[in-house]
Amino acid sequence: MCTTCGCGGKDAARIVEGEFALVSGEAAGPVRVPWAIAPAVTTASRVVRLERSLLEKNDRFAALNRAALARRAVQALNLMSSPGSGKTSWLVRTIEALGGTRPVAVIEGDQETARDAQRIRATGARALQINTGTGCHLEAEAVGRAITALALERGSLLLIENVGNLVCPAGFDLGEAAKVVVLSVTEGEDKPLKYPHMFRAASLLLLNKCDLLPHLDFDAAFAEECARRVNPAIEMIRVSARTGAGLPEWLDWIERHRLGAAVASGE
Repeated sequence: MCTTCGCGGKDAARIVEGEFALVSGEAAGPVRVPWAIAPAVTTASRVVRLERSLLEKNDRFAALNRAALARRAVQALNLMSSPGSGKTSWLVRTIEALGGTRPVAVIEGDQETARDAQRIRATGARALQINTGTGCHLEAEAVGRAITALALERGSLLLIENVGNLVCPAGFDLGEAAKVVVLSVTEGEDKPLKYPHMFRAASLLLLNKCDLLPHLDFDAAFAEECARRVNPAIEMIRVSARTGAGLPEWLDWIERHRLGAAVASGE
């Protein structure tokens, strides 16, 4: 995990506990968040121990997040992808399509800037930006602080846009109800085979930028076949953030998932 992907490398190791991640929101203003970074290691056994410790700590915070969200009947979805797949544009489309029929809030994860949170706020939805610095994924502790700051309404939809990265975000539970992976047709069809953990962790694949298919050599059917090779249960929707194609199917998936969770919890 992070001890091998770079965000726990030499530079980041200088900060073990400190004011590293920045959460900025329209209500509370900038808030500093403690961010734990594993120190550099030299042996394989120590790497394994540190990774296990990191994940166990994250899982404890994720469990707290999940319980807090359940108390308010909040449906949280963790959107993951490589950079430039169109996650933010798709979230903007989603919020606009919901048209205020349901409270929506967004947690944005990026290494720097609050540009994506600003785009979300322009729709009227609440948004908090988490800047991870050299970190390549969101962690449950920072997300939990953002959840508290948002003071979510009961029955809200919480959309978490993770840092653009097809590796580490797949391994870190944030307390979400489901993981959604976004793959754009400007990437390779074989991405699911090259990054199987990401697609195996996801419940849904959104194949974005499908309006560009007539102009590309991208084989959408093969991309979907690759996704099913690593995750036979994954659902898939072809979408376009530019045209809005696939929005009805996406909103239906969200509602079906919400209702399924409510039945499972006995509500």
